[in-house]
Amino acid sequence: LAAATVLASCDKNEEEAAPTATKEFRHVRVLVADEQEAKLTQITPHDASVASFDADFPLGTLYPVASGRFAGVLYGSRNMVKMFDTGLEQQGNRINVKSTPKWGTITATAPRPAHFKSQGTETLVFNDGDGTLSVANEADFHTPGARFSVLNAGLMPHHGAMAYFGNGNYAVTMAATSGGSPTRVQIIDKRGAVVHASTLQTGSIHGNASDGENAVFGAWTSTANTSGGILVVNQAGQQRLIPNPTDFGAARLGTVLYAKEARKFIGFSAAKGAHLINLTSNQLTPIYAGNDAIQCKTDYAGKNLLVLTLDGKLRVYDLASGSLKEEGSVIAATPSSDTYKPVLEATDRFAYIAVPSLGEVHQIKLDDLSTVARHKVTARPVRLIVLGFESDAS
Repeated sequence: LAAATVLASCDKNEEEAAPTATKEFRHVRVLVADEQEAKLTQITPHDASVASFDADFPLGTLYPVASGRFAGVLYGSRNMVKMFDTGLEQQGNRINVKSTPKWGTITATAPRPAHFKSQGTETLVFNDGDGTLSVANEADFHTPGARFSVLNAGLMPHHGAMAYFGNGNYAVTMAATSGGSPTRVQIIDKRGAVVHASTLQTGSIHGNASDGENAVFGAWTSTANTSGGILVVNQAGQQRLIPNPTDFGAARLGTVLYAKEARKFIGFSAAKGAHLINLTSNQLTPIYAGNDAIQCKTDYAGKNLLVLTLDGKLRVYDLASGSLKEEGSVIAATPSSDTYKPVLEATDRFAYIAVPSLGEVHQIKLDDLSTVARHKVTARPVRLIVLGFESDAS
């Protein structure tokens, strides 16, 4: 599985036209999964090299770990989790090439792994099929025969979510019945024991993020699912609901992001756009209020917010001020009926968009959206993440 094949990449003229000062950081990596082919593709944007790795299955869902070195690869319908190693390791101010890119040996096989979080050197996966959590440490990722340990907190099977707190505890969703929608959040410790019980019932919960002190979830305000809000759970166990603006109607922000450098939460839905979540004023403020967004992502450091819309336009917002920094058309329009639409991620310097219809990843310079490099990958790239380090140090 670890054998890599080096592929051609980037249009030659585009590559030669790019001066060194406009290149991506040397230690940034972009990882791509295909809809139909059992392959992972790793792009090194700095030198435009592309490597292909055999995978167990197509359509892996990709997540970066907190350290920047590994990616979690979840195959929910196949009951499998694996870890992919970029080969990069940070040691102080230096970035070392620890090894060649390859699969780790650790695996998890709990039913329907679906939600992924990482803090420090720990990786945590929520398994929808039985309500358990799979836990592993980076030190074991290359241990032959290693398996994720299973944490059973007595939760019903459901499409769940969890978040880390800075004190080491976890916020986890709860469902009243097997297979039902989660409507509560409780706090457990690393043994699965309840530290703080749920004090607030909501409607169906989906999407969450944490700043270490607060875990923030998208939720309907009641089981009637007619109005939405933001459930805030702090590490001391206090819970409150921030209602959506009154003009939202029957809508829920089902994706919640935390921008680390800007220290801000963002809620997103395709129907209502992107909104800042202010935990001090308990208010939501629109950043982009259109109903045509297909992707909303923070950049790798959590400084900017990027919104990609159906018409192919990319908008870049400074989260410190909320102001629009750049906007422009970067890809062709996407049919709203497409099952797999383009996928967006970004660093401080570039946006990366996987375009399934072209078999390409487009690398777009953020201070000049007309500057685009095109990386040929697999036939149908539908999942993409940024990994590694925004650094040239070695």
